[in-house]
Amino acid sequence: MASSSKAVATIALLLSLNIVFSTTVSANHYAPCPPPPKTPKHPPTPPAAATCPKDTLKLGVCANLLNDLVHLVVGTPPKTPCCSLIEGLVDLEAAVCLCTALKANILGINLNVPISLSLLLNYCGKGVPAGFQCA
Repeated sequence: MASSSKAVATIALLLSLNIVFSTTVSANHYAPCPPPPKTPKHPPTPPAAATCPKDTLKLGVCANLLNDLVHLVVGTPPKTPCCSLIEGLVDLEAAVCLCTALKANILGINLNVPISLSLLLNYCGKGVPAGFQCA
């Protein structure tokens, strides 16, 4: 009987150890932390504000053209030299150039800037870009 009680005690000890280790392992369940979010190597740059690639002072020649357009001169006013200065520019660049000239009063005339800008751009075959405001 001693050997059977020894066997039962050994089995009981092994089962007890098994339960202890199982509980310890399941209690320490390891869940790795999620990786940190990846940051871009180069943060996105905001779109650059449009600039005038021309010398704005040269746009003073547009004063005569604008004066002729505003005062309804009989005949067609010449497109050169004003329109030739903004020729080859995209609409936004042309608008920025003329806007700068109008705001700086390079043309020497007190004007309604949005109307004058639109008038000059349209006459030179350009358009005022959607949402563009001469500020």
